[in-house]
Amino acid sequence: MKLFRMAVVLALVAGPAFAQDGAAPHINLMADGPPKTDDEKAADAAREKAYKETLKKIPDAKASNDPWGGMRADPPKQPAPKTSAVTSAPKKPKAGTAAN
Repeated sequence: MKLFRMAVVLALVAGPAFAQDGAAPHINLMADGPPKTDDEKAADAAREKAYKETLKKIPDAKASNDPWGGMRADPPKQPAPKTSAVTSAPKKPKAGTAAN
């Protein structure tokens, strides 16, 4: 009985190793088709050329340098222009206050 148990354990351990051994024949299931004719080669070349020309027509997209641009709800605000003291009008005193 011990011999039978040891044979079963050995079979279970050796099973995965046997599957990786490569005992199965290496068969390529993708059959190579007949070679392309000159017309098919010319058509493939024309198709490839048209594809490359089409890719050249696509304009380059300008990438934004703002990594947090998608996180903001509104665009960044510009600072208010500074007014000079010469152009500002003098302040008027409030009504009801005495002027010195």
